[in-house]
Amino acid sequence: QVQPVESGGCLVQPGGSLRLSCAASGFTFNYYVIGWFRQAPGKEREEASCISNSDGSTYYRDSVKGRFTVSRDNVKNTVYLQMNSLKPEDTAVYYCATGGWCGDYGMDHWGKGTLVTVSS
Repeated sequence: QVQPVESGGCLVQPGGSLRLSCAASGFTFNYYVIGWFRQAPGKEREEASCISNSDGSTYYRDSVKGRFTVSRDNVKNTVYLQMNSLKPEDTAVYYCATGGWCGDYGMDHWGKGTLVTVSS
């Protein structure tokens, strides 16, 4: 039961950029779909982005489309979430999850989360 581990969360000003990393030992990330989820204070968890395990197709929810980019580095066995033009409403705990398909119900293993705070 290998748990992915997120890192990179911090305090950033609106309009700034941040890159989150998701890494795990014990399995190869490119075999799995990787989802980035987030949960803002007082709100339901939502999927921000997802990257496939086959052709590398990526998916984004509308609120982050054009600002966030998910990518894989198979050599480092790491998945990244590049976040640009950050807004206060992006403030949330961000979770990396692995599974067979995009969406909550397709994920088998979840990280503990990393906090991103966007504030001036």
